[in-house]
Amino acid sequence: MESFVLHARLAADCHLITELPLCRALLFDDSRYPWVILVPRHNGVREIFELGPDDRRRLLDESCAVGELLMRTFDGAKLNIGALGNLVPQLHLHHVVRREDDPAWPGPVWGHSAPQPYAPMAREQRVALLRSQLVSWRQSGS
Repeated sequence: MESFVLHARLAADCHLITELPLCRALLFDDSRYPWVILVPRHNGVREIFELGPDDRRRLLDESCAVGELLMRTFDGAKLNIGALGNLVPQLHLHHVVRREDDPAWPGPVWGHSAPQPYAPMAREQRVALLRSQLVSWRQSGS
């Protein structure tokens, strides 16, 4: 069986949170937004419809869990979810908490401005918080 390979751009722009049953959960390195990316661990998959039925359901379950915990934790006005893939062809789903006072509101975050990376301590704290919540979700019977 071939080992999963994360696209180089995702590896450069993100930090590992945890491994879920289907997806690798990543923190996008932009401190202005609570932003998690889910990447199904299947090489060569570009679109959701290319996943089998069980993995499509699992992706939706994991996406809903991430979205709910992000909105509950960061009290957003709206959750933006997108699977653009124009620059990174590997299937990945962005989950971005939006607030009316964020720099891109009400427009999209993509292409708005350059990311503002986390300071190392803030990044470690954000990853630890999200990891603990996702591990709890997994243990509760995902």
